[in-house]
Amino acid sequence: MFAFETILFELARLFLWPVTLGVLLSFVYALYTLGAFGIEFVQRRRDPTRPLVLHSHGNDQDQMELALLKDLEGVRLCSRVAPMLGLIATMIPMGPALVAVASGESQGVAASLAPAFASVIVALASASITFVVYTVRRRWLMRELVMILDAQTVGVKV
Repeated sequence: MFAFETILFELARLFLWPVTLGVLLSFVYALYTLGAFGIEFVQRRRDPTRPLVLHSHGNDQDQMELALLKDLEGVRLCSRVAPMLGLIATMIPMGPALVAVASGESQGVAASLAPAFASVIVALASASITFVVYTVRRRWLMRELVMILDAQTVGVKV
């Protein structure tokens, strides 16, 4: 049984760097999407009736809906995956921290948990940013879709 626990412990430790890298990349992506969101906000304020995203996808409603989903996919995934990565990045160092607590080494606890909590904070910040961007952009794109479809309907009636 001890060998099995050791294997699981070592396997979990192998995930620490990739998960931490994922948290860092999710934060960089969140900042990038926040900047793009700001630019899109300014463009939409200038001319609220001009379609910005769906205008180049033809007149097919299914194609426009697919383009809408594809455009939102990255921020949606980041808003959901980043907290999970943060939790994993927090839980992996908990094993060594608990061992340090059991042996009375408070310095070892601090050394193990400081990066863990930093990872979860960065992951939650990433998720928060991308969730806000996702929510607002979804509304913008749905309004854009309705606007295009209404224009097509008016064009057919005329």
